Amino acid sequence: MAVDLQGVTAVLLAGTGSDDDYVYRAFAPALHGVGARVVTPAPEPTRLVEGYLDAIDDAARDGPVAVGGISIGAAVATAWALSHPRHVVAVLAGLPAWTGRPDTAAAALSAGYTAAALRRDGLASAIAKMTASSPAWLAQELTRSWVGQWPDLPDAMEAAAHYVAPTARELESLAAPMGVAAATDDPVHPVEVAAEWVTAAANAALRTFTLDELGADPGVVGAACVAALGDL
Repeated sequence: MAVDLQGVTAVLLAGTGSDDDYVYRAFAPALHGVGARVVTPAPEPTRLVEGYLDAIDDAARDGPVAVGGISIGAAVATAWALSHPRHVVAVLAGLPAWTGRPDTAAAALSAGYTAAALRRDGLASAIAKMTASSPAWLAQELTRSWVGQWPDLPDAMEAAAHYVAPTARELESLAAPMGVAAATDDPVHPVEVAAEWVTAAANAALRTFTLDELGADPGVVGAACVAALGDL
């Protein structure tokens, strides 16, 4: 691959409402395959973004790192890379959900709605509604992670819903190579957003998969990101 990750610590951040268990399974197989060391910090629901940034800072004290994640995790990791250009080997952005402000983004609207429902109706009711409208694999993953982050889960959802991701102009200044992964049929994390990130960044590539493939194996996210880096 064009980007050498042998011996590099890769810090991967979970998506909204998800957890370190899932993001590890999404990225570790592919990254271990190229010799990277994988770190997946557990989300801190009451300080989601701050906790993620602290985790990357901690890892970067020992040398340059690769950073990335899924959805909000990808956005936070990319923002860190933009502000620490000399400390980043590569960015692995899985399922980016929006560019810039989240105002009309489906993922942000969903996170805000879910936060309100959790506060109003409680965890059991919100899980029941989520399960009724989600594929079985996603419902299973989110049930586990939501229970693990309760009762502070609404705080994390609200933080994600208001997070301003890197803008296209900011992405133009990204010094690190970036591998982006997206599902072609995901309305919450539109492939068009991933394409926008790749178009804006100077050194980026995109690989895709389907939601059925993701449901069968979360490792397709990391594999796609690593393959995209290999395309550079």
